[in-house]
Amino acid sequence: MANNLTKRDIVLDIYDKTNFAQKEVRETVQLTLDAIANALSQGRNVELRNFGVFEVQVRKSRIGRNPNKPETDVVIPTRAVIKFKAGKELKAQLTELDVEALQNDK
Repeated sequence: MANNLTKRDIVLDIYDKTNFAQKEVRETVQLTLDAIANALSQGRNVELRNFGVFEVQVRKSRIGRNPNKPETDVVIPTRAVIKFKAGKELKAQLTELDVEALQNDK
Protein backbone atom coordinates (compact mmCIF):
# COMPACT_ATOMS: atom_id res chain seq x y z
CA MET A 1 0.00 0.00 0.00
CA ALA A 2 1.32 3.45 -0.92
CA ASN A 3 2.19 5.78 1.93
CA ASN A 4 0.91 9.34 2.03
CA LEU A 5 3.40 12.14 1.56
CA THR A 6 3.57 14.31 4.68
CA LYS A 7 4.90 17.80 5.27
CA ARG A 8 7.77 16.18 7.18
CA ASP A 9 8.63 14.05 4.12
CA ILE A 10 8.74 17.19 1.96
CA VAL A 11 11.01 18.95 4.46
CA LEU A 12 13.39 15.97 4.64
CA ASP A 13 13.49 15.63 0.84
CA ILE A 14 14.41 19.29 0.39
CA TYR A 15 16.89 19.11 3.28
CA ASP A 16 18.64 16.12 1.68
CA LYS A 17 18.97 17.97 -1.65
CA THR A 18 20.17 21.33 -0.29
CA ASN A 19 22.62 22.79 2.18
CA PHE A 20 19.87 24.56 4.12
CA ALA A 21 19.25 23.85 7.79
CA GLN A 22 16.27 21.59 8.44
CA LYS A 23 14.65 24.30 10.56
CA GLU A 24 14.91 26.80 7.68
CA VAL A 25 13.42 24.30 5.24
CA ARG A 26 10.55 23.53 7.64
CA GLU A 27 9.81 27.26 8.08
CA THR A 28 9.95 27.88 4.32
CA VAL A 29 7.59 25.00 3.57
CA GLN A 30 5.19 26.22 6.27
CA LEU A 31 5.32 29.81 4.97
CA THR A 32 4.56 28.52 1.47
CA LEU A 33 1.58 26.52 2.69
CA ASP A 34 0.37 29.49 4.76
CA ALA A 35 0.54 31.77 1.71
CA ILE A 36 -1.51 29.27 -0.34
CA ALA A 37 -4.07 28.84 2.46
CA ASN A 38 -4.39 32.61 2.97
CA ALA A 39 -4.98 33.23 -0.73
CA LEU A 40 -7.61 30.48 -0.92
CA SER A 41 -9.37 31.72 2.23
CA GLN A 42 -9.64 35.14 0.56
CA GLY A 43 -11.32 33.56 -2.47
CA ARG A 44 -8.26 33.83 -4.71
CA ASN A 45 -7.16 31.01 -7.01
CA VAL A 46 -3.59 29.74 -6.67
CA GLU A 47 -1.75 28.95 -9.89
CA LEU A 48 1.52 27.02 -9.63
CA ARG A 49 2.97 26.77 -13.13
CA ASN A 50 3.81 23.25 -14.33
CA PHE A 51 2.01 21.84 -11.28
CA GLY A 52 -1.61 22.93 -11.24
CA VAL A 53 -4.28 25.37 -10.08
CA PHE A 54 -6.22 25.42 -6.83
CA GLU A 55 -9.61 27.00 -7.57
CA VAL A 56 -12.16 28.23 -5.06
CA GLN A 57 -15.65 27.19 -6.15
CA VAL A 58 -19.00 27.87 -4.51
CA ARG A 59 -21.36 24.94 -4.07
CA LYS A 60 -25.00 25.97 -4.05
CA SER A 61 -27.31 25.14 -1.19
CA ARG A 62 -29.22 21.91 -1.75
CA ILE A 63 -31.50 19.42 -0.06
CA GLY A 64 -29.88 16.22 1.18
CA ARG A 65 -31.09 13.11 2.99
CA ASN A 66 -29.95 11.75 6.32
CA PRO A 67 -29.14 8.07 5.64
CA ASN A 68 -30.32 7.16 9.15
CA LYS A 69 -33.63 9.04 8.72
CA PRO A 70 -34.33 9.12 4.97
CA GLU A 71 -37.80 10.59 5.50
CA THR A 72 -36.20 13.77 6.87
CA ASP A 73 -34.82 16.36 4.45
CA VAL A 74 -31.66 18.20 5.47
CA VAL A 75 -30.61 21.55 4.03
CA ILE A 76 -26.96 21.52 3.00
CA PRO A 77 -25.86 25.18 3.05
CA THR A 78 -23.93 27.07 0.37
CA ARG A 79 -20.22 26.59 0.91
CA ALA A 80 -16.85 27.21 -0.67
CA VAL A 81 -14.79 24.22 -1.77
CA ILE A 82 -11.32 23.85 -3.25
CA LYS A 83 -10.89 22.16 -6.62
CA PHE A 84 -7.46 21.14 -7.91
CA LYS A 85 -6.77 21.06 -11.62
CA ALA A 86 -3.48 19.39 -12.56
CA GLY A 87 -1.09 21.19 -14.89
CA LYS A 88 0.24 19.77 -18.16
CA GLU A 89 3.49 18.38 -16.71
CA LEU A 90 1.75 16.75 -13.74
CA LYS A 91 -0.85 15.20 -16.06
CA ALA A 92 1.98 13.77 -18.16
CA GLN A 93 3.56 12.21 -15.06
CA LEU A 94 0.21 10.71 -14.06
CA THR A 95 -0.08 8.89 -17.39
CA GLU A 96 2.97 6.84 -16.32
CA LEU A 97 1.30 5.83 -13.04
CA ASP A 98 0.42 2.15 -12.55
CA VAL A 99 -3.31 2.52 -11.90
CA GLU A 100 -3.83 -1.23 -11.51
CA ALA A 101 -1.44 -1.30 -8.56
CA LEU A 102 -3.28 1.64 -6.98
CA GLN A 103 -6.64 -0.13 -7.32
CA ASN A 104 -5.26 -3.30 -5.76
CA ASP A 105 -3.95 -1.35 -2.74
CA LYS A 106 -7.45 -0.29 -1.76
